[in-house]
Amino acid sequence: MPGANQVFTNNPLKMKNEKPGPAYIARRIKNLLFPPVRLLPWPSDIIVEQNAGITVRDGTVLRANIFRPAKEGQYPVIMSAHPYGKDNYNRKGRLGVRPFFQYRIINQPMPINTSERASWEAPDPAFWVPKGYVVINLDLRGFFASPGEGEVLSDQEAQDYYDCIEWAASQPWSNGKVGLNGVSYLAISQYKVAALHPPHLAAICPWEGFTDAYKDLLYPGGIREDGFAKMWGNMVHSKTNIRTEQMNRPLRDEYYRSLVPNLKKISVPALICGSFSDQCLHSQGSIRAFNEISSPQKWLYTHRLGKWGAYYGQDALAIQRKFFDHFLKGEANGMPEMPPVRLEVMESGQQAHRIAWEAAFPPPGTTWRTLYLDGKSGQLSEDLPQPTGQAFFEMEKGRACFEWVAEKDLEVVGPMVLKLFVELKEASDLNLFAGIRKIRDGRQVVFEGSYGFGYDLVTRGWQRVSLRKVTPGSERPGYVEHDFDQEEPLKPGEIVELALSLLPSATFFKKGDVLRLDLQGHWFFGSNVLIYGPAKYEGSSGGTCIVYSGEKYPSQLQIPISATS
Repeated sequence: MPGANQVFTNNPLKMKNEKPGPAYIARRIKNLLFPPVRLLPWPSDIIVEQNAGITVRDGTVLRANIFRPAKEGQYPVIMSAHPYGKDNYNRKGRLGVRPFFQYRIINQPMPINTSERASWEAPDPAFWVPKGYVVINLDLRGFFASPGEGEVLSDQEAQDYYDCIEWAASQPWSNGKVGLNGVSYLAISQYKVAALHPPHLAAICPWEGFTDAYKDLLYPGGIREDGFAKMWGNMVHSKTNIRTEQMNRPLRDEYYRSLVPNLKKISVPALICGSFSDQCLHSQGSIRAFNEISSPQKWLYTHRLGKWGAYYGQDALAIQRKFFDHFLKGEANGMPEMPPVRLEVMESGQQAHRIAWEAAFPPPGTTWRTLYLDGKSGQLSEDLPQPTGQAFFEMEKGRACFEWVAEKDLEVVGPMVLKLFVELKEASDLNLFAGIRKIRDGRQVVFEGSYGFGYDLVTRGWQRVSLRKVTPGSERPGYVEHDFDQEEPLKPGEIVELALSLLPSATFFKKGDVLRLDLQGHWFFGSNVLIYGPAKYEGSSGGTCIVYSGEKYPSQLQIPISATS
């Protein structure tokens, strides 16, 4: 099938370290057996109220653990709410710390320092209470100590949270100001309640949380996620089982739309963490929240480190404290004057190239460089190739690769947009996976990824070709949106234009480094959960994809170049 102007890349370009090697696997096994978790001393001057009752509007009594200073007074409240069990703690054992099981199966690349009363992904009372805060950790309706029938991501959940916020503000030990804080679901649960405007909600800190279950987790690009979604759906016993709904609803219908918070209604001050290391779960939703909420005072904290090590780390705690000290205590500490975006540009793995505060994301002055795919040479070029080229890959196991060499030191910061002209042979649909790798001296430079996978790409995007219809008016630099509500299978011989966004990232490329675009019809990594993590996506059936390039078919990758480059 390939001809003079075609490349066949069923056997993709090889790198010295494309897959995790023995050293990485050995570290992974070590962290599985001995996660780097250290329990900090528990302060003696904290009053603990276990299973305190909070009555919500329909009479249901929800249960919460309350941690407050022993000294009498009125204090601001930091609150979290989730379905994971407020009494789920790291424990002390005869042989040392007995950490959360999640810390074993999800690799921890950096130390995690918390007290023995810090429950899963929640603010640590041992840090916050000595600094003059009350910490409340709530079991949501229907989970663990709270009665009723729970339903995750629901409006009922948000109403309950609203009532609990107002209850906390009315207590004699409260100064009437409540802030929300927490990771993952403890971040997700903040959005819907913040959109309801509880009168005493003064600030939110959603630390990595998706905002559109369909687009961010269950069907990114319209492709079904079969790893973490399956595990999470079976773990959280909600009234409506998320996994069951996912299997029965491949299109983004009214059910999925009902799970999405109205971000534009959120006006409360917000400190949002949008890590680049969680692209399979929270990255896209966090950046979306920062862009769409109406809060006049909002900040975005980016990083590419381990989720929990970063959240409980000194840098993150320092900015969280500054944020809450100002909005909950009224301290004049310079928080309003802080630039909106903390940007961490990565060199590799755990090594940052630059950390700075910027005025926006992407930073002001960012330029969008168009790199055209050349199916004849396998290169990415700023010059549009004149003759039509074709690159082939087998959808079940093949790959097409296109490379671009950085002509000088530069930073690629922000989302990317990929536009392709494709034809399918012996198939009417394709689950397309597009990935960006950084290669230096013939070796892949790897980064921290979702679920503790430390061998990740720079970034990636997904797109089911039959769900390619673009939302009218959604295209802007770095972004293109899809409704995912209408299937359009390809006809034999049909060539279609496909546009998709690749997730935001921030990466330094040294002069001579190679940026490589990989296109394939299956997920990038293996299925061994202990090595690669639980991310898994539905692959493509048999057939061949042809990617066209040239003046008639200008397939292209648009990348954001920082003004500091």
